[in-house]
Amino acid sequence: MTTAFDPIDVAGKRLSNRIVMAPMTRSRAYGPGSSPTAAMATYYAQRASAGLIVTEGTQPSAVGQGYPFTPGLHSPQQVAAWRPVTDAVHAAGGTIFAQLMHTGRIGHPSMLPEGLWLVGPSAVAAAGKTFTPEGMQDFVTPVELAEADIAATIADFAQAARNAIDAGFDGVELHGANGYLLHQFLSTNANRRTDGWGGSTQGRIRFPIAVVRAVADAIGADRVGLRISPANPLNDIAEDDYRDTYRALVEAIEPLDLAYLHVMEMGPKADRDLTLDLRKRFTGTFVLNPGTPGAATGPDELSLIEDGTADMLSFGALFLANPDLPARLAAGGPFNTPDQATFYGGDEHGYTDYPTLTA
Repeated sequence: MTTAFDPIDVAGKRLSNRIVMAPMTRSRAYGPGSSPTAAMATYYAQRASAGLIVTEGTQPSAVGQGYPFTPGLHSPQQVAAWRPVTDAVHAAGGTIFAQLMHTGRIGHPSMLPEGLWLVGPSAVAAAGKTFTPEGMQDFVTPVELAEADIAATIADFAQAARNAIDAGFDGVELHGANGYLLHQFLSTNANRRTDGWGGSTQGRIRFPIAVVRAVADAIGADRVGLRISPANPLNDIAEDDYRDTYRALVEAIEPLDLAYLHVMEMGPKADRDLTLDLRKRFTGTFVLNPGTPGAATGPDELSLIEDGTADMLSFGALFLANPDLPARLAAGGPFNTPDQATFYGGDEHGYTDYPTLTA
């Protein structure tokens, strides 16, 4: 029987276990130009006993930033600042992927360089408000990406992936979940296009597939993962035909031989039957962040590897409170309980209103 503590090969590396540190955006990129700091190197190195670490959401371009103090991978300064982070993780024996997260219509123009505005598949604002250094602000209507802008955005992802490898990362995870740009194209309310990038299921999956292919071409498919969250309503997303959408998406990426597919079960429609269906359709490494309403993913979910539901399991909140989580899971505990303060980015910079996102 396979267990969470057995090794597995991912991205050409032999991982010591099947426990993944899930990406969790914490808004602590206080370095110049949205770059990482020494504290981030310490944070990730402390958790290097994970089979795989996936970083906080990292913007592939300036316009892709949706939250304060999130890091980028689109400038030489940022690339240089990430190197001490990846060096620290590797020195501790870990493997680390950068999560590339373009937030699309989620964010606020006050956080963007002058002259830039939020973009999306269609000029449709998300309902609700967003965190900014000035407090909560209403979401704005994004600019619809024109054909040339779509091509440029795809190229931004590919270049950010190259930058990630230059910065010492072992690979990248593309964030196609939680209501951000790739997910917006998949949705039926944020994407109201009538051209080849919307409308039908095939039209709506076209942009995520194009990004996956471009990044795979840039750095090799074996160093690329994709994260999805079917039927997740976060950030005002609706997916009226989500089962057909995700079956079509997975069938399209299956021949590419990606490093892994990372499925996040989240929201009131978390669908284990669909998860199992996607597991059958994707023959590569299948990473699961299981639905655990009202609780953090914990030791009870280890059985999902033993019964073959997933190849690897990703843990979020429990990893924040327990940097040595794999050892604690193997021993059956004890586990520190994450308290509410753990989920806030406020510290000496005085910013206390932005919660950690399980991105």
